[in-house]
Amino acid sequence: MLTKRIIPCLDIKDGRTVKGVNFENIRDAGDPVELAIAYSAHGADELVFLDISATNEKRKTLSELVSRIAKNINIPFTVGGGISSIDDVCLLLNAGADKISINTAAFKNPQLIKELADRFGSQCVVVAIDTKYENNDWYVYLNGGKVKTEMRAVDWAKMAVSLGCGEILLTSMNNDGTKNGFSNDIIKLVSESVNVPVIASGGAGTMEHFKDTFVYGKADAALAASVFHFNEIGILDLKKYLKEQKIEVRI
Repeated sequence: MLTKRIIPCLDIKDGRTVKGVNFENIRDAGDPVELAIAYSAHGADELVFLDISATNEKRKTLSELVSRIAKNINIPFTVGGGISSIDDVCLLLNAGADKISINTAAFKNPQLIKELADRFGSQCVVVAIDTKYENNDWYVYLNGGKVKTEMRAVDWAKMAVSLGCGEILLTSMNNDGTKNGFSNDIIKLVSESVNVPVIASGGAGTMEHFKDTFVYGKADAALAASVFHFNEIGILDLKKYLKEQKIEVRI
């Protein structure tokens, strides 16, 4: 049985780690390099780095920060934010990223998924999906949660996998930052609809929430930010709890 992964997320804005609620009310959460070093040392399985306000002009600055983090950690490292071309991916992989995460650019140009998978391998390509429950279904949102589409999250996930992505990072906008638990209904639906790992994101507040998304959401990994950034949950403590709940994790 594959072990379940615990993944801290560094949302980056202007070179600092930040955290919001429902994609709004952003506040500072610390230095990304210091946080990355701590997570690598304290049992995180992977690290995700998302530049939430990326623009092409800032790509060089972003790659320099990625390089500083990569040199200080020894766990898999996924980087996303404003990636829209093979050149962008080459720059970030050369800076030390192991995987890249694409969101809006992939939705607007689905063939980008295939191009990247063909060039770098499916294992390198993570498609991030921001989704919101409204009108009795879960819809895809773009541009950091600002633009609604008419595409159902589960349909987009299936399409992304058919084009070659190796992993889905699924964030519930309804639950993001609320600490009320993951949206296990949509996580389960997507997990059972695709044959690649699904990372649950949005809503972690207690250790039980992680257990629930693995058991009820069928997630392969769980991503969180503020509960780790502000030392509300220790990663090793969380893993010990999950072991006690008969969930396989790496300690």
